[in-house]
Amino acid sequence: MTAPLFTGVTEPATDRTVVGENLSLPLFRTLSGVLAGHPYLKVVVDRAENTWHLLDTAAHPFHVNYIATRVLGMELDALDAQLDAFNASVYMDPGRRFLLGVLSLHTDEDQEGRERTFLVLETTEADTMHGELLDFFYEFVRERVDGRLPVLLKPANHGQEEELAAISEQRVPRILSHELFGSRTRTPLNPGEATGRLRFFRTHEEYAAVAAGLGWTDIVAMPCLPDEVPRVAGFLNTAPITPLSHTNVLASGWGIPNAIVRDLEQLVEKDGLDGAWVHYRVYEDEITLERLEHAPDLRAPAWHQQRIRLEPPLLEEAPVLALHRLRGSDRDRYGTKAANLGELHHVLTGRTADLTAFYGRPRPPREDLYQHLAARLGLSAAAPAELRSRAADFAARTVAAPEGVALPFALQQRFLASSPAVQQGIGKLKMALELDATDVLDPLCLQLQQLIRHTPVPGCITRQISRAFPAAASGERLVVRSSSNAEDLPGFSAAGVYDSVTTVRGTGELLDAVRQVWASLVSPRSVRLRHQVGISLDDTYMGVIVQEYVPAALGGVLVTCNPTRREDFRNVYLNCSPGSPEQVVDGSVLPQQYLYNTVEGGGRTVALGSWGDGLSAATRARLAALSLTGRLLQSHFSGTGVGGPDSGGSDVDRPLDIEWLMTGSGDFRLVQIRPYAL
Repeated sequence: MTAPLFTGVTEPATDRTVVGENLSLPLFRTLSGVLAGHPYLKVVVDRAENTWHLLDTAAHPFHVNYIATRVLGMELDALDAQLDAFNASVYMDPGRRFLLGVLSLHTDEDQEGRERTFLVLETTEADTMHGELLDFFYEFVRERVDGRLPVLLKPANHGQEEELAAISEQRVPRILSHELFGSRTRTPLNPGEATGRLRFFRTHEEYAAVAAGLGWTDIVAMPCLPDEVPRVAGFLNTAPITPLSHTNVLASGWGIPNAIVRDLEQLVEKDGLDGAWVHYRVYEDEITLERLEHAPDLRAPAWHQQRIRLEPPLLEEAPVLALHRLRGSDRDRYGTKAANLGELHHVLTGRTADLTAFYGRPRPPREDLYQHLAARLGLSAAAPAELRSRAADFAARTVAAPEGVALPFALQQRFLASSPAVQQGIGKLKMALELDATDVLDPLCLQLQQLIRHTPVPGCITRQISRAFPAAASGERLVVRSSSNAEDLPGFSAAGVYDSVTTVRGTGELLDAVRQVWASLVSPRSVRLRHQVGISLDDTYMGVIVQEYVPAALGGVLVTCNPTRREDFRNVYLNCSPGSPEQVVDGSVLPQQYLYNTVEGGGRTVALGSWGDGLSAATRARLAALSLTGRLLQSHFSGTGVGGPDSGGSDVDRPLDIEWLMTGSGDFRLVQIRPYAL
């Protein structure tokens, strides 16, 4: 829960705001609103007057509006004209007059299992209160709250956590965000609504027995949905996952609701929901499942008519090229992933791309956010040219693009054409797709995959790969990744659909891995997903990326948005775990989760996942730099429409999905960069 910084809402006539009174539970309930399922109350401490204001939530949704108009006598227009300066005076000035916070009401169980009610005090995430102010703020509020209600201070960002480290917990009792919300019963993952039949599965075996028959009228619920789940109306998880899990990336791309509901099994048994028609809603502050008495009159969803348009692949002879020699426009020869990495090399080495465009968008009442970017880059003020130069330098110092080579579509085409048996298998699969013979698709795909994996690679292709990547002969560990023209696209991410092989040594294993990646283009799941959105098998080809393996101390995924609050333009979401990012991507561990503010600065821990301890302050500071770099790269990759014909053109607000790793020396490598589906 975070106090917002926005302004501009007209206040209603009825106002029950209280000044100077002590806070009882009945008064709290009278004044409070509800956010994320918890009652909350905004408070303003006026140090100059030694008093506090308990704001009527319905009348005063924003602290700064109240202070400016009711305490200082300003007009809203005057506030809007100097909003950033005013925000700085109440959120960042170390000697500030006003202290702004939120009290929220929570319940849990004590050690004897008895219900305990307590209040949590916190500031907005951008607030830079130092330790002395946090101590004063807590004590001021504690003295004026009913003594029967425990009050805990929740640091709103990493800076406040570090300031509080020097203050004893006896003096300032506290609770961290992941402690407060990490075990909550219901967690939104992807907002939306759906009407359908709830299909509840307790085990993967129950799901697998009927998976082939699931479709667009079904809402699938189980502990953790498999990556190969078909396109349905909605997802429900009863075990923890993260917003960047493969299944939630699918939910986001498909525009369907997804949430964690840990008590779902009890609800299903209590209300007889398994197999029932339900209306399912997921929002930031509410998750509901409403049973319908009668089967609804449903229309086929829009995605039944959705068609993804691919640029025609270029299949004429093309060399195996180093990634740094590619540009975004090479996606029709080498695939989207390789082209994006080549473009990343160009951005980081050329330092001529404008990485500031996101901050140039109006954010009413602000004309732009350039001054905030200047502050993040260590500048007090900067002309546009200087700001662009500093942003490009910052990105180039913070991250590096991976080295490696890209195999073109032409190489795959020559390999497929070398085998009459493979050609015959492709022909059968095309015929089945044309006839919509879905009952025979899976066996045809599996047979074709086996053929591709075991067909000898012609000597000319083997020599071309070996010459371009001599490290294979030395036995060094390699990573082989997919780079299709039907992945990493807006509207069709294909996250987790195609294979990558991360433990390759020697030329023999390299050729096996390349064939495995080529074969994944005709896996049953990939063929079905492409067929659903009208992508023809004739138009689909697979490039391959070969890279030297880079040991990682830390790895994860960064998306340049807040996945559960789409209107939030400040924060980016990052998750990570020790070692390779593949552990995060494939869901084998629950990662740590963070939000970083790329406007006012600062970050906060959302969850510790499978870990017991958080990262060090130094590592979190490095992740803040990575997060800002991701936002800067968004200006180029989204602002130039890099990503293909369906990328929607230039829109610097379209977020990116970036897979990254940090080496033992603390250097960042970006493994892939693609659009994040919203």
